[in-house]
Amino acid sequence: MSSSAPLNKAEVEKMVTDWYKALDVHEPQYITQQYVSDAELEMVFPEATLRSMAEFELWLQGVYRIFFDEVHTMQQLNVNVAPDGSMADVKLVVRWEASRWKGPAPKSERLKMDAYQTWIVKRSPTTGKPVITKYVVDDLKPLPGSAPL
Repeated sequence: MSSSAPLNKAEVEKMVTDWYKALDVHEPQYITQQYVSDAELEMVFPEATLRSMAEFELWLQGVYRIFFDEVHTMQQLNVNVAPDGSMADVKLVVRWEASRWKGPAPKSERLKMDAYQTWIVKRSPTTGKPVITKYVVDDLKPLPGSAPL
């Protein structure tokens, strides 16, 4: 796909789905980084704001070390592509479940939360694929029975 081709809703929806699949199976960093912009990036999480590929890589390594048995289940996905196809606004709610072990506890804990997010997606000038340029966790709502974050 050309880096100047307009984005379309279907390819952005697929990218969102593929992103969460990659996180669920803890894909290697070189796979997950293809979903984020290496030139224009801002990711706002409850614990940190990332503005570079190096910061993203450190964050991802930390997440992979802390959480396991992750499952992301899309609850809502709304993609609005700009009329000229230059960008897409994405609003989503994803249910995130993960386990975490805090030593020396005898058992792991299960976290279950709905994450309300807003993204901006643009086409990468390098690869021509849709990439996340802005990713904001607007709210994180624990579900009943969840361990605290």
